[in-house]
Amino acid sequence: MDTSGSYQKGFIESENLQLASEQLRSRRLWVVELADPQQSIWSRDIGFLSAKVKKDQFTLFCRQLATMYSAGVNLVEAIEIVARQSSSKPLKAVLTEIIQDMKSGTSFSAAAADHPKVFNTVFVHMIEAGEASGKLDEMLQRVATMFEKEHNTKEKVKSAMIYPAVMMVAITFVIIFMMLFVVPTYMENFTNMGVELPLPTRIVVAVSDILLGYWYLLLAGLIVLVVATAYFQKTENGKHTLDYYKLKVPIFGTLWHKQAIARFSRTFCSLHGASVPMLQILTIVSKVVGNEAIGRILLQMRGNISGGHSIIEPIRKSRHFPPMVVEMMAAGERTGTLDVMLGKLADYYESDVEMMADRLKALIEPLLIIVMTVAVGTIVLAIMLPSFTLMENME
Repeated sequence: MDTSGSYQKGFIESENLQLASEQLRSRRLWVVELADPQQSIWSRDIGFLSAKVKKDQFTLFCRQLATMYSAGVNLVEAIEIVARQSSSKPLKAVLTEIIQDMKSGTSFSAAAADHPKVFNTVFVHMIEAGEASGKLDEMLQRVATMFEKEHNTKEKVKSAMIYPAVMMVAITFVIIFMMLFVVPTYMENFTNMGVELPLPTRIVVAVSDILLGYWYLLLAGLIVLVVATAYFQKTENGKHTLDYYKLKVPIFGTLWHKQAIARFSRTFCSLHGASVPMLQILTIVSKVVGNEAIGRILLQMRGNISGGHSIIEPIRKSRHFPPMVVEMMAAGERTGTLDVMLGKLADYYESDVEMMADRLKALIEPLLIIVMTVAVGTIVLAIMLPSFTLMENME
């Protein structure tokens, strides 16, 4: 990525990846992805087999490193200590390579940039800003705080989603089990007795017959739907469409929306406070905000700045940014305190996401129990209705 925020692709001849990365940086290009085209597939990390560094482990690394460096421990020694006590083998391997690079004269930001799967662009830019300004201890503390808050917000949203997902899977399996094994057994007995089935029972029996007779078609259709959705999401327009409608999902759409605004505010605040150029900030934030619909608006903001206009107009016209966000950013732009305003917005939305996630967990639990009770109760009632008819005929 060049200084204007545009992405560049190409080839460069070099002895190894580290020298290639240094040559690109000397041309004022930020390395987003770098690979050796002649490398054998057998020597590469296979995506689904190679272990990844978990977010909580990376967040812990940031805090430990910031604490030790602020206490006066040499940066290389601090990284060595963190690497020795880390329980993550992938993180330990990456840190070992970084230590070797730094001992050979490479800066921390440059060494970290060679491992984009672990150290994202936000981390690299902020560390580089700290090295250039001589305030690396302050920047490490800011990085640690940013990743901690982002991780906590993400975990809150995840915890609010896990219970409904598990309950919905359980409800689905219970209903399918009853439809495939319980309903046919009872209906066979009633049919042999010549009992006339009431309407609710006939509806349940029809659904059961469809599941029994066409389960393979239903399963194939579900697989096709999942594969098609995954492929559609990989396309640029597909991801934008899915993310746009994701924000409109009842209840959870609001939670995801607030989470995206919190991530936007926190990342923007951190990069702006690190004196990263505005065009690069908007390019980076558009990629890490986690929602393509909001990301496109941020790219429009970048276009406005390139044209000499205010960054506020695109978000003012957009429905994805609440009025409070627009007005506080406008005030920050006027007074030159944009990073302060964004920091306050990030604190507010992170707190709001946590409270909303807690409320959702408290409300969804009884709601899903009611849904499960109604679903199972309807099937049981449909099964029992012919028994009542049979008893009346016997009387």
